[in-house]
Amino acid sequence: MATSATSERPRAWLRENFSDSSVWSLVAANAIALVLALTLHWSLTSLLALYWAQSVIIGIANFFRILSLDHFSTANFTINDRPVEPTPQLKRQTARFFALHYGIFHVVYLAFIIGLRRGEALWSWPLALGVAGFAFNHLWSYRRNRAADRQATPNIGMLMFMPYGRIVPMHAIILSGALFAPTGIGIVIFGVLKTAADVAMHVIEHALLKKVRLPNAAAAAGAAPLRAPPRS
Repeated sequence: MATSATSERPRAWLRENFSDSSVWSLVAANAIALVLALTLHWSLTSLLALYWAQSVIIGIANFFRILSLDHFSTANFTINDRPVEPTPQLKRQTARFFALHYGIFHVVYLAFIIGLRRGEALWSWPLALGVAGFAFNHLWSYRRNRAADRQATPNIGMLMFMPYGRIVPMHAIILSGALFAPTGIGIVIFGVLKTAADVAMHVIEHALLKKVRLPNAAAAAGAAPLRAPPRS
């Protein structure tokens, strides 16, 4: 019986994660990008530009996700080494800080891509089609995440840093591909690896955030709501 229960766990994990429509829409968006790259003979830097746009979309979705929180936890989250309370002011402050820091990271990243492209056009209609595919996927995921957040007490610090954990493995693979596999089969190999990293981080992100979900509606009702800062 123990062996049966143990063997059931991986099956349950697979059913839970790979029945998730947001996983398959993510795979589809990556497949569209790979097909475009191969049929239109993109350089790897064109793919890099597309995945940069995907990273920006992830950041925008996360910014609005933070702002849309109804209640949240600040456990282990400090500002200037001081614990903070879950107030509307803190929520807005965290969203603004995330947008600034994430935005600067991507401005520097964009400058790197422009340098790699060496005069190639940065934008095209096929690239716009790929971006639209990722935008649809992350809009779908955002709507599901927002609904889940309302049944939970997400940790705002975890939400703020989660996109970095999502994009760093993805772009580490792409950047290594830019150095070692400039064309042809290299695009396929690194496109597949990038998709695997993207899906893996998507699943890990959802698994981590499920740990902060409240066990039942009664617990949710007892969770600390957002509190306005005291008037001076």
